[in-house]
Amino acid sequence: MMRPDSARAALWAARTARRRLADVLAQHVVAIGGFATVASIVTMLAFLGAETWPLMRGARVVAREQWRAAEGPAILAVSTDEYRERVQLFRADGTIELVRPHDGAVTDRLALPGVEGRTVVAVRRNSLGQVFASLSDGSLLAVSLQVRPVYEAEGRRFVSELSRLGEWKLFSPENPPSVFAASSWRDGSLAIAWVNERGSVSFWSLSTTTSLFGESESTEQRGDIGVGGVTTLILDARGTRLVVGSHDGTVEQWDLRDPANPVLVDRRRATRADSVGITALAYLIGDQSFVVGDREGQVSVWQPVRDPEVASGWRLARIHEFAPHGAAVRSINASQRDKGFVTGDAAGEVALRHATSEQTLLRLTAGDAPVVAVAMAPKADGLVSVLEGGTLTSWAIENPHPEITLRTLFGKVWYEGYPEPAYVWQSTGGTDDFEPKFSLVPLVFGTVKGTVYALLFAVPIAVLAALYTAMFSPPGLRNVIKPTVEVMAALPSVVLGFVAGLVLAPALERHMPGFLLAMALGPIVVGGLGALCFWLPARWRVRLPRGFEVVGAGLALILVGWSFWHASAWLEVWWFQGDFRHWLAETLNTRFDQRNCVVVGLAMGFAVIPLIFSITEEALANVPKRLVSASLALGATPWQTAVRVVLPAASPGIFSAIMIGFGRAVGETMIVLMATGNTPVLDWSIFTGMRTLSANIAVEIPEAPYGSTLYRVLFLAALLLFAVTFVVNTAAEIVRQRLRQRFQQL
Repeated sequence: MMRPDSARAALWAARTARRRLADVLAQHVVAIGGFATVASIVTMLAFLGAETWPLMRGARVVAREQWRAAEGPAILAVSTDEYRERVQLFRADGTIELVRPHDGAVTDRLALPGVEGRTVVAVRRNSLGQVFASLSDGSLLAVSLQVRPVYEAEGRRFVSELSRLGEWKLFSPENPPSVFAASSWRDGSLAIAWVNERGSVSFWSLSTTTSLFGESESTEQRGDIGVGGVTTLILDARGTRLVVGSHDGTVEQWDLRDPANPVLVDRRRATRADSVGITALAYLIGDQSFVVGDREGQVSVWQPVRDPEVASGWRLARIHEFAPHGAAVRSINASQRDKGFVTGDAAGEVALRHATSEQTLLRLTAGDAPVVAVAMAPKADGLVSVLEGGTLTSWAIENPHPEITLRTLFGKVWYEGYPEPAYVWQSTGGTDDFEPKFSLVPLVFGTVKGTVYALLFAVPIAVLAALYTAMFSPPGLRNVIKPTVEVMAALPSVVLGFVAGLVLAPALERHMPGFLLAMALGPIVVGGLGALCFWLPARWRVRLPRGFEVVGAGLALILVGWSFWHASAWLEVWWFQGDFRHWLAETLNTRFDQRNCVVVGLAMGFAVIPLIFSITEEALANVPKRLVSASLALGATPWQTAVRVVLPAASPGIFSAIMIGFGRAVGETMIVLMATGNTPVLDWSIFTGMRTLSANIAVEIPEAPYGSTLYRVLFLAALLLFAVTFVVNTAAEIVRQRLRQRFQQL
């Protein structure tokens, strides 16, 4: 039989073994949890980085095919279909050859209708498949060429359709132009401009109108523009804006909306010297800005901007410059999808560029002979060039994000239609020629702005309320305040945003003057009541119950707020000329948005206050009581003790509380989504809205196609938000530890 001492020893040993096992298990569980947390953060960071990294990759050539065209008349122009499987060659005898790039075989040969006995001097083709040919007898021939795939049981084959649009006798038979430009053929309307035998510009327009009875009437108009030494010219698709380049390096834009009275918009020098002439021009998609190439190989993009000092009200401005060619620019062709374009020079070099980002994405060598013509595939995924001598080269390219660089994301960019470079976020537009604007600066600014105004409202209230609750309030009142504030933290942010956007914002719009005055005078009134209580006789003060100051201050604030709220209309008439919004615009040059930073500050402050209050109150309550007792014993007042002893000792915790509130405000989504106008503007005014990084992700991601530029830029915004929060929290923890080491000896 086991003795009692032995039984107790065995029981104690068994308990110790179980405790050790529990300690080991707990240690491993905590370690696994810590590693899992770190692993999840690293995985999230890696995922965001993987989705963002393709933005930083440049364009690359996927495939290159080169062949020599069959012997025959000179090739005047080249284009390709959207599948890059049929290259179209336009020859001087009026034939159009469809060539398969991978083997150079001619799969189809078409003839321009009615060209027999004549030759083609020059060819122009637009994005609609319309082909305009200047013929040797002075005629202009317009046809429509469509190359489309047909899917059959044997596979895909291509069908070519050539239809005649019209023919007009426009030019001198003795000197048919090799330099001309054409608008698009739309419902019987057309405009043509060309360099005549005198070296100046002539133009012709055809307009067709249809009466209510279905009768059509065509009107032709001709005119001349007294410009000499013209080397090249272009027309927009509507035939109303003509750009002329000259041998002296100047470009001119003319307004042809009234063909009988052409108006010079502006004239500017586009080259570095008078002796350097303009050799190539091309409109970018949308026909707003145009590309200029000169004899020295310089390439730039220009657009008209408003300028009241110019007679026409518009001034031509160089908005983008690019790395030059080593020889004269011979051909320019614009993308049909974005603001990209391709240039070819007299040394056989072809360059792929993008206007918005000012990037030269690719520099390709087609051969040693001068480039005759270059073209981009309709999907902007391929290039084709033809050299003198008939050498053709086709490139398949991968260029998914040409508009993205660090400068377009974080720097000022001169966009089409803007008078100067600017930070702009506007991801989508209503037309195919829209220029996406992906500057993250307005979103970062909006995030900082919303956070600052929220903390300006939340930090003083939360910290001072925590100080009062921890140091001055009676226990009964403290037991009411703390649970109430903690319940505030449980309110969903979507509810706060909903109430702020639909209830608070309209109410503040009607009563903004009174609200602002109440916010300014409220603290003054409370301070005045405190001073009054301080000067009361001691026999009166001792009769007041503890916590009475809270009731008195609350009643005073309610009275002040109610008074000025209902007096807002009178204040608006007396001080703001009857209209506060108009007064802001006229006096301070500031607009007033209904959903502004006042609304956001109140709503987001309501969400942040509970976090800051709870952590601050715990930090203040954990200050050793011996410090408080020692301070009071040495004759310090409770207020002096709170400010000079308790606050410094609790400063690490208070700092952590503020940083946690900062992180909560930075990452807030639903409140800023519902309580602001979500307009990405750079304006510190408290009366305007903003758009934050988090709200922008919520707004844009449902409409972003997978893998698109917008999709990846949104992931970059998420990565930026993650990085900012991580860095701020890390810095806050470092500061907190140093403050703790500094004050732990107290």
